[in-house]
Amino acid sequence: MRIFILLPRVPYPTEKGDKLRAFHQIKQLSRHNEIILCCLNDTVLHKDALHVLNKYVKAIHVISLNKFSILLNIVIALFSGRPMQVGYFYNPAAKRQILKLIKQYKPDHIFCQLIRVAEYVKDLPVPKTIDYQDVFSKGIDRRIVLSPFFLKPFLKIEHRRLQNYERMVFDCFDNKIIISEPDRDLIPHPERDKIVVVANGVDTDFFTPMVREKKYDLVFTGNMGYPPNINSAEYLVNQIMPKLLGLKHDLHLLLAGSNPNIRVMVLKSNNVDVSGWVPDMRECYAGAKVFIAPMQIGTGLQNKLLEAMAMQIPCITSPLAFQALNAKQGEDILVAETPDEYVKHILFLLGNPDKAWEIGLNGCRFVHDNFSWERETAKIEALLEKPKQV
Repeated sequence: MRIFILLPRVPYPTEKGDKLRAFHQIKQLSRHNEIILCCLNDTVLHKDALHVLNKYVKAIHVISLNKFSILLNIVIALFSGRPMQVGYFYNPAAKRQILKLIKQYKPDHIFCQLIRVAEYVKDLPVPKTIDYQDVFSKGIDRRIVLSPFFLKPFLKIEHRRLQNYERMVFDCFDNKIIISEPDRDLIPHPERDKIVVVANGVDTDFFTPMVREKKYDLVFTGNMGYPPNINSAEYLVNQIMPKLLGLKHDLHLLLAGSNPNIRVMVLKSNNVDVSGWVPDMRECYAGAKVFIAPMQIGTGLQNKLLEAMAMQIPCITSPLAFQALNAKQGEDILVAETPDEYVKHILFLLGNPDKAWEIGLNGCRFVHDNFSWERETAKIEALLEKPKQV
């Protein structure tokens, strides 16, 4: 089958969740299908991106979005009623290129990642699938409460528009997939049960237990320019760490990940390191005794948790991030809701290395048993092979 895959970003390097998901889905789908990859790009292309991706695709086309056109199209979106998430990535010139490519390659199926690119192909009479991945409307809704007063009106408008758009595109695509059951239940459409849950996987040959010196007691990782990660880092440093340091003065925390926002950079102290981009995130996981992801906002499945668990690091997270995992609380992972609960769990793991090792081992087994890129992507192939319903 010839599949035309349309993405809002070039899926390499895989430092962001959507890029990681797309990269591994392409890798798996390419085993039995011909992939035509079309990516929008609003940044400098990584020097190795085309070389790496060409291993898995028949052809790749990168369509650049310049900053001026992005700003212009966000303004147009404000007046057109489209969400800014869609306006940012929508460009009439890009649409002409995409339609020309589809006419040229005559794909058997079109696969879109995220509603950000749905506008380009939603009206085409070609069998197509959309990967909602996350529920953007709910992610924005959770940010409203924590945002400055001057942003709240814009976020409320964006929330309503995203809900309407997520509902509308549902009926434009033959198949719909999403990353977890909790996310599926948040899609604002009466037939959301028809959405197929396709979780992420973990490359367990890469993310495997490693013996390293434990330089840090705690580590939190992720794209540190992403609002939910910024919020989590601030919550960890400002709400949890003071209580911890009041009981154990020599604790050290690492905040590791690319594009650290200024709000993350200012969290650095004698007890908190901010690494910025690192060449191999495994060293950060393996160099800490406990992985902590106190997610307060956002949606979806946390890849960082899966990777840390695969490396046999005992993990602590919030109810929000835990609900997408379907793991056993207290056995595979620990869950905390308040700063005091986080402190209790952290001190327990640090003070009981045998129990920490057991939870790390259980978490590793859980990931191996439940998160396979091959198995999850097979669900997509099964959908693509279904005849189009008339």
